[in-house]
Amino acid sequence: MRIVIATVQVPFVWGGAEFLAANLKRALEKAGHKAEIVAIPFKWYPSERIPEHILISRLIDLTESNGNKIDLLIGLKFPAYYFRHSHKMLWVLHQHRHAYELREAEYCDLETLSSGVLDIVVRADNLYLKEASKIFTISRKVSDRLERFNHIQSTPLYHPCPDAEQFYCESYGDFILFPSRLSYIKRQHLAVDAMRYVRSPLKLYIAGEPDSPPYLESLKQQVRQYHLEEKVKLLKHVSEEEKRILYAQCRAVIFPPFDEDYGYVTLEAMYSGKPVITCEDSGGPLEFIEDGDCGFVRKPDPVQIAEAVDVLGSEAIARRMGERGRQKIMDMHISWEQVVRELTGR
Repeated sequence: MRIVIATVQVPFVWGGAEFLAANLKRALEKAGHKAEIVAIPFKWYPSERIPEHILISRLIDLTESNGNKIDLLIGLKFPAYYFRHSHKMLWVLHQHRHAYELREAEYCDLETLSSGVLDIVVRADNLYLKEASKIFTISRKVSDRLERFNHIQSTPLYHPCPDAEQFYCESYGDFILFPSRLSYIKRQHLAVDAMRYVRSPLKLYIAGEPDSPPYLESLKQQVRQYHLEEKVKLLKHVSEEEKRILYAQCRAVIFPPFDEDYGYVTLEAMYSGKPVITCEDSGGPLEFIEDGDCGFVRKPDPVQIAEAVDVLGSEAIARRMGERGRQKIMDMHISWEQVVRELTGR
């Protein structure tokens, strides 16, 4: 089949969504299909421009290209999943979150958002998502949101993290790793705050590019304010190979974002044989981590997180939890082959 993957691209930003689209294309081609990614640029501010993005997406008809029929369109993200096609399948990464769960949360930038515009987003989702033959999502968390806010049924469909087979365990070192882009919603500040209460000699390594320079500066200020220079290390840019080495050598991974859609960090940690500390409101990671099994689930409270870190001061406990996590993720048999079968029906 000739298949189009419809998504959006914020210029000069590359993250989990971009990895997913690229890996889906490779998996479709490996299965014998012809696949192409069609991405439109997207800027969510000022919010008054968002209806224009919706209109642009509705004007795009990808039934054919250059006189050749396109057999299937797979929509991934708002508003590209509004593209028109007679045979459209959705695999929703997430909706425009500011119109939903972030709308009344502290992570919503109210100064740049218009409630009227957000209502337009909700109405568009209610109307146009139902055009799809079937709706999949990347996680139970995303499916729950679709059901809660839009009363739309969908099916979770997990996929592997990029280069899953390259993650490995070398040792259980003296540091906890937080590998994620630096963002207020990822809550690196919560992890730094927790280190004020950690009694074990474990350190915290934070690795990731900042969404904005002010957040990075706020983390540096937080480290200075609480005199954590010896306990918290803010790493500069690390390559994918360097990241895998950090996973391989850390004692455990901390990943306490707010209402994450899926979270490659969780899977990467499990493939690396490392336990994960996450929070009760972290969303996607809770689909893999059970408290006391292959990690800890705590309230988003620095003292509770510090207590979990201190338990992992025991290398034996960390090793036991990490090995359980690796076995669990292997037993789930998450594969791109399964994703392709579900999305194409073949």
